[in-house]
Amino acid sequence: WDNADFSRGVGTTFYQEFPTLNTAKPPFVRDVETKIRRYLRSSYSAAWTLKITWEKAPAYTARTDTRRTITYQAILTTDGFRSYVLMLYQDGGMQWDYNRLTATNVLIGYT
Repeated sequence: WDNADFSRGVGTTFYQEFPTLNTAKPPFVRDVETKIRRYLRSSYSAAWTLKITWEKAPAYTARTDTRRTITYQAILTTDGFRSYVLMLYQDGGMQWDYNRLTATNVLIGYT
């Protein structure tokens, strides 16, 4: 990930926590569990999940084009023993002009 720049009042970040150890699971958490089971082919039951959303985030620095924004999410989840991160990007992938970013080694995802 590169740095987002919210200094010009464009875009926002928000989060939602889902503690589900002893409570009914909302549809969002059940969907996360389904994805993990499908992609990793293992049983999984979330005890805690955190969804972080960066909405219409412009690239760092604010001198770049603030009209080219990106919306993406990181979903952290654990069953108390194993932890996972789902990284979700808007349709069409990264919208920032990577030729104008501060970093020159840009990747989507993680290594």
